[in-house]
Amino acid sequence: MTASLDRLVEVMDRLRSPGGCPWDAAQTHATLVPYLLEESHELAEAVDAGDRAGLREELGDVLLQVVFHARIAQDDPEHPFDLDDVADALVAKLVSRHPHVFAGTAVDGDLHAQWDRLKRIEKPERASALDGVPASLPALARAGKLAQRARRAGIDPVAAPSGPGDEDAELGRALLELVLAHPGLDAEGALRRATRGWEDAVRSAEAAGVGTSAGKGPDDAG
Repeated sequence: MTASLDRLVEVMDRLRSPGGCPWDAAQTHATLVPYLLEESHELAEAVDAGDRAGLREELGDVLLQVVFHARIAQDDPEHPFDLDDVADALVAKLVSRHPHVFAGTAVDGDLHAQWDRLKRIEKPERASALDGVPASLPALARAGKLAQRARRAGIDPVAAPSGPGDEDAELGRALLELVLAHPGLDAEGALRRATRGWEDAVRSAEAAGVGTSAGKGPDDAG
């Protein structure tokens, strides 16, 4: 495995170096973000579908993004780092957050609570248990993550904020209430899988001659 990873790093270095690929050489951390998000979604899709060959391929595509970003980081004039630095930092984090495995200590209460306490020690700048949850996460995934964080901090927001609003606001409150009512569940994944089942049913109905394409509206131009 080490030889394969070394080879991957060598290939990425050649692509980024003079005489390599102009497109790869022109990329930045910012320009690669859409590709990282796309590959992550494709990986999740392969997992949901139970596609083992697809899973291996998509894991490779996500790994490529990590290696790509690390190679770009080597060229930073002020704070360069490489893939070894990324791996070293990750190893240090995993060891420090698993003292019950690597330091021979007993679990201090709930594992999740222990993990959160250790994170607060590492990141004292975070004033709230909700800090660090990316705003760019899909809305359902972010709601679920925030709800988990709040509960582990001893806060139990059992209902969404009430108040007047239009249909969009009512739908938002209803979705949030569902997420809060099912702590620990992957709301984003659950909706993704349910949508896929519904989509399969619609496609089967179309194949059976049910429905018509004549009812397209302005949002269905494709």
